[in-house]
Amino acid sequence: MKKLLIYCLAGIGMAACNAGNTKKDLANGVWQAKLHRKDGADIVFNFEVKDTAGKKVLYVLNATDKLLVDDVKVTGDSLFIKMPFFDSEFKAKFASDSAVEGQWIRHLADKDVSVPFSAVANTPERFKVNTPAKGNVTGRWVTLFSSPKEKDKAPSEAIGEFKQDGNVVHGTFLTTTGDYRFLDGVVDGDTLRLSTFDGSHAYLFTAVVSKDSIANGRFYAGIGDGLENWTAVKNDTAALPDERTIATMKPGQQQLDFTFPDMNGKKVSIKDDRFKNKVVVITLMGSWCPNCMDETGFLNGWYKKNKDRGVEVIGLAYERTTDFEKSKKSLTGFLQRFDVQYPVLITGVTPADPEKGEKTLPQLTAIKGFPTTIFIDKKGNVKEVHTGFSGPGTGGHYQQFQADFNRLVTEMLDAK
Repeated sequence: MKKLLIYCLAGIGMAACNAGNTKKDLANGVWQAKLHRKDGADIVFNFEVKDTAGKKVLYVLNATDKLLVDDVKVTGDSLFIKMPFFDSEFKAKFASDSAVEGQWIRHLADKDVSVPFSAVANTPERFKVNTPAKGNVTGRWVTLFSSPKEKDKAPSEAIGEFKQDGNVVHGTFLTTTGDYRFLDGVVDGDTLRLSTFDGSHAYLFTAVVSKDSIANGRFYAGIGDGLENWTAVKNDTAALPDERTIATMKPGQQQLDFTFPDMNGKKVSIKDDRFKNKVVVITLMGSWCPNCMDETGFLNGWYKKNKDRGVEVIGLAYERTTDFEKSKKSLTGFLQRFDVQYPVLITGVTPADPEKGEKTLPQLTAIKGFPTTIFIDKKGNVKEVHTGFSGPGTGGHYQQFQADFNRLVTEMLDAK
Protein backbone atom coordinates (compact mmCIF):
# COMPACT_ATOMS: atom_id res chain seq x y z
CA MET A 1 0.00 0.00 0.00
CA LYS A 2 2.90 2.33 0.87
CA LYS A 3 4.61 1.58 -2.47
CA LEU A 4 1.37 2.27 -4.30
CA LEU A 5 1.08 5.68 -2.60
CA ILE A 6 4.68 6.56 -3.55
CA TYR A 7 4.01 5.61 -7.18
CA CYS A 8 0.83 7.70 -7.18
CA LEU A 9 2.62 10.74 -5.74
CA ALA A 10 5.40 10.32 -8.28
CA GLY A 11 2.80 10.17 -11.05
CA ILE A 12 1.14 13.34 -9.78
CA GLY A 13 4.52 15.09 -9.66
CA MET A 14 5.36 14.10 -13.22
CA ALA A 15 1.94 15.25 -14.42
CA ALA A 16 2.43 18.61 -12.71
CA CYS A 17 5.90 18.91 -14.21
CA ASN A 18 4.60 18.07 -17.67
CA ALA A 19 1.74 20.55 -17.26
CA GLY A 20 4.27 23.28 -16.53
CA ASN A 21 6.11 22.44 -19.77
CA THR A 22 3.00 22.27 -21.93
CA LYS A 23 3.85 23.75 -25.32
CA LYS A 24 1.96 26.90 -26.20
CA ASP A 25 0.06 27.11 -29.44
CA LEU A 26 -1.12 30.03 -31.53
CA ALA A 27 -4.91 29.88 -31.40
CA ASN A 28 -6.77 29.80 -34.70
CA GLY A 29 -9.01 32.73 -35.48
CA VAL A 30 -8.69 36.49 -35.83
CA TRP A 31 -6.34 38.40 -33.53
CA GLN A 32 -6.05 42.11 -32.84
CA ALA A 33 -2.43 43.33 -32.81
CA LYS A 34 -0.90 46.62 -31.73
CA LEU A 35 2.46 48.29 -32.28
CA HIS A 36 3.02 50.49 -29.24
CA ARG A 37 4.69 53.76 -30.19
CA LYS A 38 6.29 55.87 -27.47
CA ASP A 39 3.77 58.66 -28.06
CA GLY A 40 0.89 56.32 -27.20
CA ALA A 41 -0.46 56.18 -30.77
CA ASP A 42 -0.89 52.41 -31.13
CA ILE A 43 -0.86 51.20 -34.72
CA VAL A 44 -3.61 48.57 -34.79
CA PHE A 45 -4.04 45.73 -37.26
CA ASN A 46 -5.55 42.25 -37.44
CA PHE A 47 -4.28 38.86 -38.47
CA GLU A 48 -5.98 35.52 -38.92
CA VAL A 49 -4.34 32.25 -37.82
CA LYS A 50 -5.05 28.98 -39.62
CA ASP A 51 -3.73 25.42 -39.83
CA THR A 52 -2.46 24.63 -43.32
CA ALA A 53 -0.67 21.43 -44.37
CA GLY A 54 0.09 20.56 -40.76
CA LYS A 55 1.54 23.92 -39.76
CA LYS A 56 0.45 27.34 -38.59
CA VAL A 57 0.18 30.21 -41.04
CA LEU A 58 -1.33 33.63 -40.63
CA TYR A 59 -2.82 36.26 -42.88
CA VAL A 60 -2.31 39.94 -42.13
CA LEU A 61 -5.69 41.58 -42.78
CA ASN A 62 -6.06 45.08 -44.21
CA ALA A 63 -9.47 45.83 -45.74
CA THR A 64 -9.83 43.32 -48.61
CA ASP A 65 -6.15 42.32 -48.60
CA LYS A 66 -4.89 39.10 -47.00
CA LEU A 67 -1.07 38.89 -46.84
CA LEU A 68 0.11 35.31 -46.31
CA VAL A 69 2.81 34.84 -43.67
CA ASP A 70 3.99 31.24 -43.63
CA ASP A 71 7.15 31.48 -41.49
CA VAL A 72 5.54 31.06 -38.05
CA LYS A 73 7.32 29.15 -35.26
CA VAL A 74 6.32 28.40 -31.68
CA THR A 75 9.13 27.21 -29.38
CA GLY A 76 8.16 26.62 -25.78
CA ASP A 77 6.47 29.84 -24.71
CA SER A 78 8.10 31.89 -27.50
CA LEU A 79 6.61 32.97 -30.83
CA PHE A 80 8.62 33.90 -33.92
CA ILE A 81 6.99 35.39 -37.02
CA LYS A 82 9.10 36.37 -40.03
CA MET A 83 7.38 38.65 -42.52
CA PRO A 84 7.65 37.57 -46.17
CA PHE A 85 8.84 41.00 -47.37
CA PHE A 86 10.79 44.02 -46.15
CA ASP A 87 13.10 42.11 -43.76
CA SER A 88 11.09 42.44 -40.57
CA GLU A 89 9.97 39.99 -37.88
CA PHE A 90 8.14 39.55 -34.59
CA LYS A 91 9.68 37.98 -31.50
CA ALA A 92 7.21 37.48 -28.66
CA LYS A 93 6.24 35.38 -25.65
CA PHE A 94 2.85 34.03 -24.65
CA ALA A 95 1.43 36.07 -21.78
CA SER A 96 -1.45 33.56 -21.77
CA ASP A 97 -3.04 31.09 -24.18
CA SER A 98 -4.75 33.99 -25.92
CA ALA A 99 -2.22 36.84 -25.68
CA VAL A 100 1.35 37.48 -26.79
CA GLU A 101 3.79 40.30 -26.03
CA GLY A 102 7.11 41.12 -27.61
CA GLN A 103 8.82 43.23 -30.26
CA TRP A 104 8.42 43.99 -33.95
CA ILE A 105 11.93 44.30 -35.39
CA ARG A 106 12.92 45.90 -38.69
CA HIS A 107 16.34 44.99 -40.10
CA LEU A 108 17.56 48.08 -41.91
CA ALA A 109 20.71 48.35 -44.01
CA ASP A 110 22.85 49.64 -41.13
CA LYS A 111 20.93 48.81 -37.95
CA ASP A 112 17.91 47.12 -36.38
CA VAL A 113 15.00 49.13 -34.98
CA SER A 114 12.11 47.79 -32.92
CA VAL A 115 8.88 48.69 -31.17
CA PRO A 116 6.84 46.84 -28.49
CA PHE A 117 4.09 44.61 -29.88
CA SER A 118 1.12 42.81 -28.36
CA ALA A 119 -1.78 40.78 -29.70
CA VAL A 120 -4.93 39.18 -28.30
CA ALA A 121 -6.91 36.29 -29.79
CA ASN A 122 -10.59 36.20 -30.72
CA THR A 123 -10.70 39.95 -31.36
CA PRO A 124 -11.79 40.61 -34.96
CA GLU A 125 -12.52 44.30 -34.36
CA ARG A 126 -9.84 46.75 -35.45
CA PHE A 127 -11.05 49.79 -33.55
CA LYS A 128 -13.76 49.83 -30.92
CA VAL A 129 -16.95 51.59 -32.03
CA ASN A 130 -18.98 53.38 -29.37
CA THR A 131 -21.50 55.45 -31.34
CA PRO A 132 -23.03 55.53 -34.83
CA ALA A 133 -21.10 57.49 -37.44
CA LYS A 134 -22.05 61.17 -37.58
CA GLY A 135 -20.53 61.60 -41.04
CA ASN A 136 -19.78 59.64 -44.20
CA VAL A 137 -16.35 59.90 -45.87
CA THR A 138 -17.25 58.01 -49.04
CA GLY A 139 -15.75 59.83 -52.03
CA ARG A 140 -12.61 61.70 -53.08
CA TRP A 141 -10.78 64.15 -50.84
CA VAL A 142 -8.04 66.64 -51.67
CA THR A 143 -5.61 66.06 -48.81
CA LEU A 144 -2.69 68.11 -47.51
CA PHE A 145 -0.01 66.62 -45.26
CA SER A 146 2.33 68.91 -43.32
CA SER A 147 5.12 68.35 -40.83
CA PRO A 148 4.81 70.09 -37.44
CA LYS A 149 8.63 70.06 -37.24
CA GLU A 150 9.14 71.67 -40.66
CA LYS A 151 6.71 74.56 -40.67
CA ASP A 152 8.48 76.31 -43.56
CA LYS A 153 8.12 73.27 -45.81
CA ALA A 154 5.23 73.30 -48.27
CA PRO A 155 2.52 70.68 -47.60
CA SER A 156 2.48 67.56 -49.77
CA GLU A 157 -0.71 66.80 -51.65
CA ALA A 158 -2.58 63.52 -51.98
CA ILE A 159 -6.06 62.36 -52.87
CA GLY A 160 -7.95 60.31 -50.32
CA GLU A 161 -10.44 57.79 -51.65
CA PHE A 162 -12.74 56.12 -49.15
CA LYS A 163 -15.82 53.92 -49.00
CA GLN A 164 -17.88 53.83 -45.82
CA ASP A 165 -20.55 51.30 -44.85
CA GLY A 166 -22.07 52.15 -41.49
CA ASN A 167 -19.11 52.67 -39.19
CA VAL A 168 -16.63 50.72 -41.34
CA VAL A 169 -14.26 52.53 -43.72
CA HIS A 170 -11.86 51.19 -46.35
CA GLY A 171 -9.72 53.27 -48.68
CA THR A 172 -6.31 54.68 -49.50
CA PHE A 173 -4.40 57.84 -50.33
CA LEU A 174 -3.20 58.34 -53.90
CA THR A 175 0.01 60.29 -54.53
CA THR A 176 2.16 61.05 -57.56
CA THR A 177 4.57 58.28 -56.53
CA GLY A 178 2.09 55.56 -55.55
CA ASP A 179 -0.60 54.77 -53.03
CA TYR A 180 -0.77 53.97 -49.32
CA ARG A 181 -2.16 50.51 -50.08
CA PHE A 182 -5.07 49.09 -48.04
CA LEU A 183 -6.33 51.32 -45.22
CA ASP A 184 -8.87 49.83 -42.83
CA GLY A 185 -10.82 51.52 -40.07
CA VAL A 186 -13.96 53.16 -38.72
CA VAL A 187 -15.83 56.38 -38.17
CA ASP A 188 -16.86 56.38 -34.51
CA GLY A 189 -19.16 59.36 -33.96
CA ASP A 190 -17.22 62.11 -35.69
CA THR A 191 -13.80 60.47 -35.25
CA LEU A 192 -12.06 58.76 -38.18
CA ARG A 193 -9.46 56.06 -37.47
CA LEU A 194 -7.60 54.21 -40.22
CA SER A 195 -4.56 51.96 -40.08
CA THR A 196 -2.50 49.54 -42.11
CA PHE A 197 0.40 47.14 -41.59
CA ASP A 198 2.21 44.98 -44.13
CA GLY A 199 5.71 44.53 -42.69
CA SER A 200 6.88 47.90 -44.02
CA HIS A 201 3.96 50.30 -43.88
CA ALA A 202 2.88 50.79 -40.26
CA TYR A 203 0.45 53.70 -40.38
CA LEU A 204 -2.29 55.21 -38.22
CA PHE A 205 -4.53 58.07 -39.34
CA THR A 206 -6.92 59.91 -37.05
CA ALA A 207 -9.15 62.94 -37.78
CA VAL A 208 -12.46 64.65 -37.11
CA VAL A 209 -15.11 64.30 -39.83
CA SER A 210 -17.72 66.80 -40.92
CA LYS A 211 -19.90 66.94 -44.03
CA ASP A 212 -17.39 68.26 -46.58
CA SER A 213 -14.13 68.43 -44.66
CA ILE A 214 -11.80 66.39 -42.52
CA ALA A 215 -9.92 68.34 -39.85
CA ASN A 216 -7.44 67.94 -36.99
CA GLY A 217 -5.84 65.00 -38.76
CA ARG A 218 -2.81 63.18 -37.38
CA PHE A 219 -0.73 60.76 -39.44
CA TYR A 220 1.48 58.48 -37.34
CA ALA A 221 4.06 56.75 -39.53
CA GLY A 222 6.31 53.90 -38.48
CA ILE A 223 7.77 52.91 -35.16
CA GLY A 224 9.66 56.11 -34.32
CA ASP A 225 8.27 59.59 -33.92
CA GLY A 226 6.98 60.05 -37.48
CA LEU A 227 4.04 62.45 -37.27
CA GLU A 228 2.31 64.72 -39.77
CA ASN A 229 -0.82 66.84 -39.61
CA TRP A 230 -3.42 66.50 -42.32
CA THR A 231 -6.63 68.03 -43.53
CA ALA A 232 -8.91 67.17 -46.43
CA VAL A 233 -11.69 68.78 -48.45
CA LYS A 234 -14.20 66.74 -50.42
CA ASN A 235 -13.79 67.07 -54.19
CA ASP A 236 -15.11 64.29 -56.41
CA THR A 237 -13.31 65.71 -59.48
CA ALA A 238 -9.86 65.93 -57.88
CA ALA A 239 -7.00 64.49 -59.96
CA LEU A 240 -3.25 64.05 -59.63
CA PRO A 241 -0.69 65.27 -62.20
CA ASP A 242 -0.21 63.01 -65.22
CA GLU A 243 2.15 60.19 -64.15
CA ARG A 244 3.84 60.41 -67.58
CA THR A 245 5.09 63.97 -66.98
CA ILE A 246 6.85 63.56 -63.63
CA ALA A 247 9.98 61.93 -65.10
CA THR A 248 10.81 62.01 -68.81
CA MET A 249 13.69 61.45 -71.19
CA LYS A 250 16.09 64.39 -71.48
CA PRO A 251 15.88 66.47 -74.66
CA GLY A 252 17.67 64.75 -77.52
CA GLN A 253 17.66 61.35 -75.76
CA GLN A 254 15.62 58.43 -77.06
CA GLN A 255 17.31 55.30 -75.76
CA LEU A 256 18.58 54.01 -72.44
CA ASP A 257 22.07 52.54 -72.09
CA PHE A 258 22.84 50.51 -68.98
CA THR A 259 24.63 47.39 -67.79
CA PHE A 260 24.19 45.92 -64.31
CA PRO A 261 24.78 42.50 -62.69
CA ASP A 262 21.89 40.08 -62.28
CA MET A 263 21.30 38.05 -59.11
CA ASN A 264 24.11 35.68 -60.11
CA GLY A 265 26.58 38.48 -60.78
CA LYS A 266 26.34 38.15 -64.57
CA LYS A 267 26.38 41.48 -66.42
CA VAL A 268 23.20 42.21 -68.36
CA SER A 269 22.79 45.12 -70.78
CA ILE A 270 19.73 46.62 -72.40
CA LYS A 271 21.75 46.29 -75.62
CA ASP A 272 21.91 42.47 -75.33
CA ASP A 273 20.44 40.40 -78.18
CA ARG A 274 17.71 39.10 -75.88
CA PHE A 275 16.06 42.51 -75.92
CA LYS A 276 16.54 43.51 -79.55
CA ASN A 277 13.42 43.99 -81.69
CA LYS A 278 11.22 43.42 -78.64
CA VAL A 279 8.99 45.56 -76.49
CA VAL A 280 10.74 45.94 -73.13
CA VAL A 281 9.15 47.02 -69.84
CA ILE A 282 11.63 48.22 -67.23
CA THR A 283 10.63 48.64 -63.61
CA LEU A 284 12.73 50.64 -61.14
CA MET A 285 12.04 48.92 -57.84
CA GLY A 286 13.34 47.74 -54.47
CA SER A 287 12.60 44.95 -52.02
CA TRP A 288 11.87 47.62 -49.36
CA CYS A 289 9.04 49.18 -51.37
CA PRO A 290 5.40 48.07 -50.76
CA ASN A 291 4.15 49.55 -54.04
CA CYS A 292 6.96 47.66 -55.80
CA MET A 293 5.63 44.48 -54.20
CA ASP A 294 2.23 45.15 -55.74
CA GLU A 295 3.71 45.96 -59.13
CA THR A 296 5.97 42.89 -59.05
CA GLY A 297 2.94 40.70 -58.39
CA PHE A 298 1.21 42.19 -61.41
CA LEU A 299 4.24 42.22 -63.74
CA ASN A 300 5.32 38.66 -63.07
CA GLY A 301 1.84 37.25 -63.68
CA TRP A 302 1.54 39.39 -66.80
CA TYR A 303 4.96 38.32 -68.09
CA LYS A 304 4.20 34.62 -67.69
CA LYS A 305 1.12 35.06 -69.88
CA ASN A 306 2.64 37.40 -72.47
CA LYS A 307 6.35 36.60 -72.83
CA ASP A 308 5.77 34.67 -76.06
CA ARG A 309 4.35 37.80 -77.72
CA GLY A 310 7.79 39.35 -78.12
CA VAL A 311 8.00 41.24 -74.83
CA GLU A 312 10.58 41.32 -72.05
CA VAL A 313 10.58 42.73 -68.52
CA ILE A 314 13.65 43.91 -66.60
CA GLY A 315 13.75 44.90 -62.94
CA LEU A 316 16.36 47.43 -61.85
CA ALA A 317 16.75 47.13 -58.08
CA TYR A 318 17.73 50.08 -55.91
CA GLU A 319 18.40 48.51 -52.52
CA ARG A 320 19.20 50.24 -49.23
CA THR A 321 22.85 49.21 -49.43
CA THR A 322 25.54 49.49 -52.09
CA ASP A 323 26.91 46.06 -51.09
CA PHE A 324 26.04 43.48 -53.77
CA GLU A 325 25.75 40.48 -51.44
CA LYS A 326 23.56 42.32 -48.94
CA SER A 327 21.35 43.57 -51.75
CA LYS A 328 21.10 40.08 -53.17
CA LYS A 329 20.07 38.70 -49.77
CA SER A 330 17.33 41.32 -49.42
CA LEU A 331 16.02 40.64 -52.92
CA THR A 332 16.14 36.82 -52.82
CA GLY A 333 13.10 36.21 -50.61
CA PHE A 334 11.15 38.98 -52.34
CA LEU A 335 11.71 37.46 -55.79
CA GLN A 336 11.16 33.88 -54.64
CA ARG A 337 7.81 34.78 -53.10
CA PHE A 338 6.53 35.89 -56.53
CA ASP A 339 8.53 33.29 -58.49
CA VAL A 340 9.83 36.15 -60.64
CA GLN A 341 10.69 34.88 -64.13
CA TYR A 342 12.29 38.00 -65.63
CA PRO A 343 15.82 39.28 -64.88
CA VAL A 344 16.28 41.58 -61.91
CA LEU A 345 19.53 43.57 -61.94
CA ILE A 346 21.21 45.14 -58.92
CA THR A 347 22.16 48.75 -59.63
CA GLY A 348 24.41 49.17 -56.58
CA VAL A 349 22.80 52.56 -55.92
CA THR A 350 20.50 53.31 -52.99
CA PRO A 351 17.06 54.97 -53.31
CA ALA A 352 18.24 57.72 -50.95
CA ASP A 353 21.16 58.70 -53.19
CA PRO A 354 20.31 62.15 -54.62
CA GLU A 355 22.34 61.26 -57.73
CA LYS A 356 20.69 57.89 -58.31
CA GLY A 357 19.32 58.98 -61.68
CA GLU A 358 22.61 60.30 -63.02
CA LYS A 359 24.50 57.25 -61.75
CA THR A 360 22.18 54.67 -63.28
CA LEU A 361 19.97 56.15 -66.02
CA PRO A 362 21.48 59.53 -66.99
CA GLN A 363 19.18 59.75 -70.01
CA LEU A 364 16.24 60.43 -67.66
CA THR A 365 15.47 63.84 -66.20
CA ALA A 366 15.21 62.27 -62.73
CA ILE A 367 13.94 59.32 -60.73
CA LYS A 368 11.11 60.78 -58.66
CA GLY A 369 9.69 57.68 -57.01
CA PHE A 370 9.49 53.89 -56.83
CA PRO A 371 8.31 52.08 -58.74
CA THR A 372 8.93 53.91 -61.99
CA THR A 373 8.05 52.01 -65.16
CA ILE A 374 9.71 52.62 -68.53
CA PHE A 375 8.22 51.37 -71.80
CA ILE A 376 10.63 50.73 -74.69
CA ASP A 377 9.45 50.02 -78.23
CA LYS A 378 10.83 47.48 -80.70
CA LYS A 379 13.31 50.03 -82.06
CA GLY A 380 14.81 50.52 -78.62
CA ASN A 381 13.26 53.97 -78.10
CA VAL A 382 11.61 54.98 -74.85
CA LYS A 383 7.92 55.40 -75.54
CA GLU A 384 6.70 56.47 -72.08
CA VAL A 385 7.91 56.81 -68.48
CA HIS A 386 5.34 56.27 -65.70
CA THR A 387 6.14 57.37 -62.13
CA GLY A 388 4.34 55.53 -59.34
CA PHE A 389 1.88 52.66 -59.36
CA SER A 390 -1.83 52.42 -58.61
CA GLY A 391 -2.02 49.05 -56.89
CA PRO A 392 -4.93 46.78 -55.94
CA GLY A 393 -5.68 48.94 -52.90
CA THR A 394 -6.87 51.70 -55.26
CA GLY A 395 -9.83 49.74 -56.68
CA GLY A 396 -10.92 51.18 -60.00
CA HIS A 397 -7.59 52.93 -60.53
CA TYR A 398 -5.88 49.55 -60.53
CA GLN A 399 -8.31 48.25 -63.12
CA GLN A 400 -7.66 51.32 -65.26
CA PHE A 401 -3.91 50.87 -64.88
CA GLN A 402 -4.12 47.31 -66.20
CA ALA A 403 -6.21 48.40 -69.17
CA ASP A 404 -3.81 51.25 -70.02
CA PHE A 405 -0.78 48.98 -69.58
CA ASN A 406 -2.13 46.35 -71.96
CA ARG A 407 -3.25 48.95 -74.48
CA LEU A 408 0.20 50.59 -74.59
CA VAL A 409 2.09 47.31 -74.91
CA THR A 410 -0.23 46.11 -77.67
CA GLU A 411 0.23 49.37 -79.57
CA MET A 412 4.01 48.97 -79.41
CA LEU A 413 3.82 45.34 -80.50
CA ASP A 414 1.58 46.21 -83.47
CA ALA A 415 3.74 49.16 -84.60
CA LYS A 416 5.73 48.59 -87.78
